[in-house]
Amino acid sequence: MSSLNYLEKLLDGVDVEWMAIGEVVLPTNNIKWRDTDRTYRYIDLTSLDIETKTIIETSVISSSNAPSRAQKLVEKDDVIFATTRPTQMRYCLIPEVYSGEIASTGYCVLRTNRGRALPKWILHWVSSTEFKKYLEENQSGSAYPAISDAKVKDFQIPIPCPQNPKKSLEIQAEIVRILDAFTAHTAELTAELTARKKQYNYYRDRLLSFEEGEVEWPTLDKLAENLDSMRKPVTSGLRETGDIPYYGASGIVDYVKDYIFDGDFLLVSEDGANLVARNTPIAFSISGKSWVNNHAHVLKFETYAERRYVEYYLNSIDLTPYISGAAQPKLNQKNLNSIKIPNPSPEAKKRIVEMLDKFHSLTSSITEGLPREIELRQKQYEYYRDLLLSFPRLDKEVAA
Repeated sequence: MSSLNYLEKLLDGVDVEWMAIGEVVLPTNNIKWRDTDRTYRYIDLTSLDIETKTIIETSVISSSNAPSRAQKLVEKDDVIFATTRPTQMRYCLIPEVYSGEIASTGYCVLRTNRGRALPKWILHWVSSTEFKKYLEENQSGSAYPAISDAKVKDFQIPIPCPQNPKKSLEIQAEIVRILDAFTAHTAELTAELTARKKQYNYYRDRLLSFEEGEVEWPTLDKLAENLDSMRKPVTSGLRETGDIPYYGASGIVDYVKDYIFDGDFLLVSEDGANLVARNTPIAFSISGKSWVNNHAHVLKFETYAERRYVEYYLNSIDLTPYISGAAQPKLNQKNLNSIKIPNPSPEAKKRIVEMLDKFHSLTSSITEGLPREIELRQKQYEYYRDLLLSFPRLDKEVAA
């Protein structure tokens, strides 16, 4: 039986009433710091993992050091939603371990009235495509977009069988069960990917470590030809749109009609915060026709193994000694050229690259391995979520 037919059977003869979230949640409280002397864990706007929807870290606060935004008391099974930059979709269900702790006022806290709705019923609706569209239409501000708690609570969700709370909760629970099965599988795959990445980092560091005197350590300029002089930045207003990738410090920033380079090259970030943060690789290979601006160094190597070996090595080491500038970190050409690279035999490089390429495919490739599987599972969840939550609206409700 398809999910759509299953939903039709589940809802056969059942009334559905669309209600604002505010109608099915309870009031919440703010802390009164003057009345307490205990410490709390503080859940702030940056403490959520967007992919897994879990709290990844908290800080310990008390009345003596609490930020002004540390106000909202949370309980187990509260749904919290970040109202600053809302379309980033930062939300989660508060686990028992954080019950009684403090959240930022930048979160809307939704405490479900258990007699009307299930917490996860609210959670899945907060994750929905329809809710994200609502956020886009109702957020305000351009530099720092936000949405008010009141607006979040104005969003309407369906309550099946509203005159029979027991039946209503049974229907909600069954749909939640189906959707949870998808999210649980995705969570398992994500946990496995995290473990694989740790394993990859371990073997990468082992493969790229050498005993003193085992290999020579030439500087990078002895291994690669630098083509920076061929780069040409073009402001966005002057670029002619096409299908040739236009690269910057961290990857493709646009597509243009013409190209400067044609072949296989290694690009290395020249400037930008990512040189320090390392949220994305600072060295990345490109192939085919391309245009590169002056925010990425362009290096050419004789073989695939040489290029990939240096790429893996640069992404594994701390580049702080070679970076200048605090407000705007920069890895200039002179410092880049001075980086010493362990230089084993061509055969050893090829063997190292072959092993690391296999690990890379499993942990980073968007066309194969776990990342691809996770992407497919997430799309599957989103499809069935939107399908199972596609309750009919009465004409008068649509008009309203």
